Amino acid sequence: MSRRYISGSAVALVTPFRQDRSIDTDALRRLVQFHIEAGTDIIIPCGTTGESPTLTGDEQFEIIRTVRDEADGKIMIAAGAGTNSTAHAVELAQNAIKAGAAALLSVAPYYNKPSQEGIYQHYRHIAEAVPVPIIIYNVPGRTGCNVAASTILRLARDFENIAAVKEASDNFTQIAELLEERPDNFSVLTGEDPLILPFIAMGGDGVISVAANEIPSQVKRLVEAVKRGDLAEARTINSTYRKLFRLNFIESNPVPVKYVLAQMGMIEEIYRLPLVSLSAENKARLDKEMESLGLI
Repeated sequence: MSRRYISGSAVALVTPFRQDRSIDTDALRRLVQFHIEAGTDIIIPCGTTGESPTLTGDEQFEIIRTVRDEADGKIMIAAGAGTNSTAHAVELAQNAIKAGAAALLSVAPYYNKPSQEGIYQHYRHIAEAVPVPIIIYNVPGRTGCNVAASTILRLARDFENIAAVKEASDNFTQIAELLEERPDNFSVLTGEDPLILPFIAMGGDGVISVAANEIPSQVKRLVEAVKRGDLAEARTINSTYRKLFRLNFIESNPVPVKYVLAQMGMIEEIYRLPLVSLSAENKARLDKEMESLGLI
């Protein structure tokens, strides 16, 4: 497995719902085709952006299977399959593989605030239970704990299928340590759209992106521009979309990005509680930016 096995532009896919809040499989299929046409490298359904805390095991299976069938081998499927109970995380991982996932994104245990040894043991049990590549998802702002670089590197060295990390922080000291000390078969991706340019310029392998839901071809172009060293082109793309990158988090993700997709005609603007629609003020701010970018 080369370092580039998990790399490029990956989308943290939203979950479209119908008015009755069931899974909108028709919209889901449209989103998959949107990403195939845009050249997205990896689709990640059932992550945090996909409102995973509100999904049942059956729904997780249905979403992944729908995405896999629609993708028809044209794009890699790396499904979200994490939670803060290790036993349940293993169940979700095995369920995702049965549904057709080729890789897994597994969030660090949230709320429990385990020690670094506890985090290591959590991922050890998952790695030993499944045969596919696992992406560690480190997102301290949402989990309440940081997966230290030393723990990530230890896991990468001890388990061949611990294949990557989605580092969703702006801790450049940790990012540098990961990039400089990782084994050759381990990918490091950012989970922060505003950091794509500096992150990949430092040697990162790609992004797991929220903005790629709305502008997949542009995120792909940004990643590729930085990788080939065309920083002038990368700065132009980054400057064009930096406000959208920021506005996608004006309220809790994925509320803003689902609002944008609804305005683009891709999905209905439906959330599952406890998420609710954007405030009128923030809708107006996003409307202005969408008009400026020609998205609506």
